[in-house]
Amino acid sequence: MTANAPPDATVTQAELDDEAVLLVGHGSRREQSNEQVRTLAADLEGRLGVPVDAGFLELATPSIADAIDGLASSASRVSVVHLSLFAASHVKNDVPLAVGRARRDHPGLTIHNGAHLGVHPALVDLLDDRASAVEAALGVDREADDVAVVLCARGSSDPDANGDVHKLARLLYEGRAFDRVEASFVGVTDPRLRETLHAVARHRPDAVVVLPYMLGDGVLTGRIRDGAAEFDDDYPYVDAAAADPLGTDDRLLAVLGDRWQEARTGSVEMSCDTCKYKVGLDGYEGDVGGARAMLRALTHRDAHADRDDVADDPHAHDAPASHVAVCTNRTCAADGAPAVLERVRQAARDSDACDARITRSSCLGRCGDGPMVAVYPDGVWYGGVDPTDAERIVSSHLERDRIVSDIVDQIL
Repeated sequence: MTANAPPDATVTQAELDDEAVLLVGHGSRREQSNEQVRTLAADLEGRLGVPVDAGFLELATPSIADAIDGLASSASRVSVVHLSLFAASHVKNDVPLAVGRARRDHPGLTIHNGAHLGVHPALVDLLDDRASAVEAALGVDREADDVAVVLCARGSSDPDANGDVHKLARLLYEGRAFDRVEASFVGVTDPRLRETLHAVARHRPDAVVVLPYMLGDGVLTGRIRDGAAEFDDDYPYVDAAAADPLGTDDRLLAVLGDRWQEARTGSVEMSCDTCKYKVGLDGYEGDVGGARAMLRALTHRDAHADRDDVADDPHAHDAPASHVAVCTNRTCAADGAPAVLERVRQAARDSDACDARITRSSCLGRCGDGPMVAVYPDGVWYGGVDPTDAERIVSSHLERDRIVSDIVDQIL
C-alpha cells in the first residue's frame, strides 16, 4: 500500500467489522503528550475504517493489556501498531512481551504485532516541509543560500535505531539543495546536538535548520529548541532555528496505515541483520541473545515495583519474587514447550509457597537444547525440560531456592 492509499480494497467489510487496531505509545507524565496519541488513534480510525484504541507502555493508561482486554469483547483480530520512531528495546522487547501475555490471556483472539514507523518516504517528505517552514521564517532559500540541516533524534543504546537516524538524514539530503544534512542526538549516544552544531558552523553556512525528530512537543523537543537558540546567540553570522516536531500530520497517519497493513497481512519485516540481540556487533557483543533482551525487558518493567508508598505513582505495582520464562519459539515448541509452560503454571497455582510470574518467551538463543526455562533474578537456565521437570522447578527451585541441578543448562 502506498503512503497515501486507503485500506486495501480487497479487504471485505465483514473482515473490517471483526477487526480492531491498538496504537501503542510510550506514555508520558505530560497528559498533553498522551492526548496526542489518543488524537492520532481517533484520526487513524477515521482513515482505516476500523476501531482504533490507544494503549501505553508505561506512565499512562490504559496499559497494553487493558487496552486489548477492551478490544477483545468486540473483535476477533487485533493488529498492534507501534507509535515508535525506531526499533529499539521497547519495540524489540517490551511490546512483544506484552503481546505474548495478551495472547495467553485471550486464546480466542488473533493478535498481530506490527513494526515501528521506521524509515519511510512520507516521513522524509514531512521533514522536508518542516525544514521549509523554518527557511521561510529565517528568510533564506536553499537554492540560493547555503542551508545546513541538523536532524536531531532522542538517541538510543541500540545501534540499529541510531543507524536509521543517519539513514534518514542521508535520504533528506539526497536530491535536495541543502548544503549538508547531519544526524545528531539529544542524549544517550554521539554526536550530541551541541557538538554537531559547532562542527556545522565551521563550514559557515548562511542558515542552520534544526529538525527535532520527535512526535510531540515534550521535554526533549524543548531541549532541542533551547540548543538551537543558544547556537543562534553564539554564532551571529549564522541564522539558526528549530522546526516543529512531526505532530499529527496526515503523512504520519499514512505511515501508520502502511504499518497496519503489514501487521494484519503478516508481512512485517524487522532489521534482524543489524539487531544487536541477533548478531555480534562491535561493542555490543554482550547484548547478543534473546535472553539478554528478555532480561532487559523484565528489568525495565519491574524497575518501579513495590512503590505503593508513593502517592499516585503510575509505576506502582507488586513485583513477584521470581520470573519464569519458558521459550515457546519454533524449535522449543516442537520439543514440547507448550506442555512445559502449562505444567509450570499449574504447579505454581497449586503451590502455597510459590511467588512467581510465569510467561512465554521468544527465542532464548539455545535452539536444539530446549525446551528452555529461565528463572530470574537467579539467572538460572534449565534445558531439555519435560513436564515432570517443570513440577520439580516449582517445588524445589521456586518454593525452596534449591536448583534442580541435573537439568541446569547454564547460570548467568
